Amino acid sequence: MRIGGRVGTLLVVLTVVLALPAAAWGHASLLATQPQASGVLAQPPTQVRLTYSERIEPRFAVISVTDAQGNQEMVGSPATAPDDVNSIFIKLHTLKQGWYLVWWRVISADGHPVRGAFTFAVGPSPGPPPQFVIPSLGESAATPSLVTSRWALLLAVLASVGLLAFRAVVARPLQVKGGDERALQSVTIAAGIALAVALVAAPVYLVLATAEFSLRPWTDLGAIVPLVRDSGFGRSFSDLWAVLALLALASAVALALDRPGRARRTGEALLAIVGAGGCAAAVLVFPGLAGHPATTSPVGLMLALDWAHLAAAAIWIGGLLGLLVLAAATEPGRRVAALAVVVPRFSRAAMASVALLLTTGIVASIVHLPTLASLWQTNYGLALIAKSSLLACALVLGAINNLRSRPRLVAAVQRRDQALGEGAASLLRRLVLGESALLAGAVAAAAILTSLAPPSSALAKLGKTDAHVGPGAVAETFTRGGVRIQVGIRPNRAAIDNAFALRLERAGKPVRNAQVTAQLDMLDMSMQQQAYTLAEVAPGVYQRSRPAFVMVGHWLLGYTIEIPGQKAIKLQVVDKAGG
Repeated sequence: MRIGGRVGTLLVVLTVVLALPAAAWGHASLLATQPQASGVLAQPPTQVRLTYSERIEPRFAVISVTDAQGNQEMVGSPATAPDDVNSIFIKLHTLKQGWYLVWWRVISADGHPVRGAFTFAVGPSPGPPPQFVIPSLGESAATPSLVTSRWALLLAVLASVGLLAFRAVVARPLQVKGGDERALQSVTIAAGIALAVALVAAPVYLVLATAEFSLRPWTDLGAIVPLVRDSGFGRSFSDLWAVLALLALASAVALALDRPGRARRTGEALLAIVGAGGCAAAVLVFPGLAGHPATTSPVGLMLALDWAHLAAAAIWIGGLLGLLVLAAATEPGRRVAALAVVVPRFSRAAMASVALLLTTGIVASIVHLPTLASLWQTNYGLALIAKSSLLACALVLGAINNLRSRPRLVAAVQRRDQALGEGAASLLRRLVLGESALLAGAVAAAAILTSLAPPSSALAKLGKTDAHVGPGAVAETFTRGGVRIQVGIRPNRAAIDNAFALRLERAGKPVRNAQVTAQLDMLDMSMQQQAYTLAEVAPGVYQRSRPAFVMVGHWLLGYTIEIPGQKAIKLQVVDKAGG
């Protein structure tokens, strides 16, 4: 099959699989509050307690309780509830009569911030709720410092693992032949430098991330260092650092035991290379444990896919860097012969790694993208497009090298044509350098991708939307099945009670005894669905007041109206709740 045909087939497959339903995925969701959101208490509470869908580390949590004038009412810091590890609480001063705003922010297991707010009142006559000013809800893990440090760490980890594999497996025939010890030593040094960078980048990223999520300056190391293992991502990246150190030691032993001139490794060398390979394999597990795969169902499968994706990327990136180092360090008179041995071996490994990289990437896209449209309608999808585009360009350069440089190098050795060989080696270096730069850019896109929350699974529920409403109070009228439906949401603001109302009329008369339900899904972040039944408070008027908007942002409201003797009516409204 020609390259154009292969690319076309791949695009068709990608389009089809992205249209398939996504698996369940979610962040830490707020399940319950004490006091109840928008509730009025006869007696002032002594604490605020929040219960989530997963365990929350209180040292990375913020619970702010303020009165109408903005005065803080908390005592101490958030703590884990003694009877439930999924609940955190904070003690309060003695509260006076009036309304209070609770604003909370926690860190999910995958390192993404989740935020929300609600109000409650202390009676007996607290009056109407005031216009609270809600703090910014736009925090993200994709800050420039975090993305840059994460990119440096990912690139160094992939390069070190790939360079070690290139040195121990792909380039080993040069060691058997002899005469290329200097070039092989240069590859070993390059792998050592990549490992050293990774060993430095891991604690740097860990400190910056811990500082960001604990809301402390990164210079406050005395407060930050004790916190680094108090979160899932912190434990994963600190363990990554330890395994990287083991990889450095195991690789040094393995390469030292594999002496030049031996066609086969000794038993000790084989054991050492297996140990180094195990350390390399373990290194590639930890990024998944600290990110989306560890919180995506099914977790075991997603961790395996992520590991395979990283392993394929490491072979590709490390092999390209190894070729550049080898070409630069080999003596000019031996360069063509050395490349003629190594390039075909790496080409076979690279083709297998590219196939694995594409396959695992497509499967991960199926899971994390609920709809095909979310590929270009969300920041996560745009980052994925950028990564895929860079990989596609790198793949084109790799294909050119495989079709032109590799056969020319082999032919030059067979014909003993030094001019042909040097031209092929020069073209190889230029294309490999460009391919390496594109892959470094793809790793940068991956660093952004893993720092963003995947699109909400609720996007898959979007069908034919009847209206886009908000911010501000909502008053929309629809006609379905001969029924006039007036939809109202007031005041359409987060953190307070909102009145969800429907007025039903048919031929100018109110429609009585209908069953009306409303389902609310957060579109900006995966959270649990809320469902409410609207009671008939007046002839043809159905209403329910709830603090349903726990976050500012876009919400999907699905109304189901069941009228006796008539087919159920469904409405779908996308609402933007303000702060």
